[in-house]
Amino acid sequence: MLRRTTCEGALKAALAFTVAGIATPAMATEGYFALGYGPVQRGTAGAGVAAPAGDAMASALNPAAVAGLGRELSMGIELFAPDRGYEATGTTMVAPGSYRSGHRVFPIPNFAYNLPLSNGHVLNFAAYGNGGMNTSYSDPIFGEAPAGVDLAQLFLSATYAGETNGISWGIAPTLAIQSFQARGLGAFAGMSVDPTALSNNGHDLSWGVGLRAGIQAEIAPGVRAGISGQTKFNMTKFDKYAGLFEGGGDFDIPASITAGLAFDPRPDTTVMFDYQRIFYSGVPAVSNATDAGPLGAPGGAGFGWDDVDVLKIGVEWRKSPQMTWRFGYAYATNPIGAEDVLLNVIAPGVVQHHFTAGGSWQLNASDRIDFAAVCALNNSVTGAVPPGEVTIDMDQIELAVGWTRRF
Repeated sequence: MLRRTTCEGALKAALAFTVAGIATPAMATEGYFALGYGPVQRGTAGAGVAAPAGDAMASALNPAAVAGLGRELSMGIELFAPDRGYEATGTTMVAPGSYRSGHRVFPIPNFAYNLPLSNGHVLNFAAYGNGGMNTSYSDPIFGEAPAGVDLAQLFLSATYAGETNGISWGIAPTLAIQSFQARGLGAFAGMSVDPTALSNNGHDLSWGVGLRAGIQAEIAPGVRAGISGQTKFNMTKFDKYAGLFEGGGDFDIPASITAGLAFDPRPDTTVMFDYQRIFYSGVPAVSNATDAGPLGAPGGAGFGWDDVDVLKIGVEWRKSPQMTWRFGYAYATNPIGAEDVLLNVIAPGVVQHHFTAGGSWQLNASDRIDFAAVCALNNSVTGAVPPGEVTIDMDQIELAVGWTRRF
């Protein structure tokens, strides 16, 4: 028994280190999903499900995109700076006043390697943060401090992709690892089926396996269509937070689907249009209404999030063999309604408008530098929290840089 416990402890420690290093907790931009993965995708606001691979990280957007890509290594880091907080008047459940979350800058690395096979197909390996959320209030907003949550999701995928009869396809079994911590939520103890597993229990880990897949095809000269999706990831429970999340600690990763078109109005320019839907409704801990029942109970309260629809427009202009420019805009529907603002003081994922720009600078025949910047405009939601009201808000700035080598 001692040997087994020691091995399990070592495994959890290793997973915790991996999650902390690659998927630093942050509030991503489509609810809690990332807008894109790596600087190439960030530059076009995450659009490009139908476009040829810009780098090896394209497997994270559409596994089919890397089918025609050669041997390539991509790695990068993003500095993600969300500003989030709330303002409350006349409230008793949450501290009245204006409060901003601390922990303002998060480094988020990404890595991918594409390997052509002798049969004409490819293998692609990628590690990236799928999304997350973080709030860190130094004030006792619910009666104790510090208060907030840390959620990080790391995806480790192995993609097998190829082309058959002019249709590119890819399939990517994916391991997901989550890390979560909640602090300062003792005021909700009376609403929980297990107050000892509600807050202040340190970080907990969960993991599960899902499947991602996609296709791409040219439907007219210079016009391509693509679609990709991922299954719901059934994750192991957060046992330390069985009194917070519905079903005794269940916190699965929702399914999503993306479809789009890419066309070339001129030889040096590609325009991309994508539509994405994230099915938060498939995860009760996220989607159940905040008054659905006791926290932690089967069918109990969640964060009240709706499904999110995202429209993305991206442009890539290949100005010269040495320089490529990218621009993008994305609009995401807000998952949080006015009736659910109280609990979402610790998860205010309400940004909607994203403007992006970036590019690639070819250093030599093998190496290039990729870069991007993202600005998500401030958005807020106000709701009644008797006897007063609460407004939650967020805006974001992101800077990303990466290195790509073709062999």
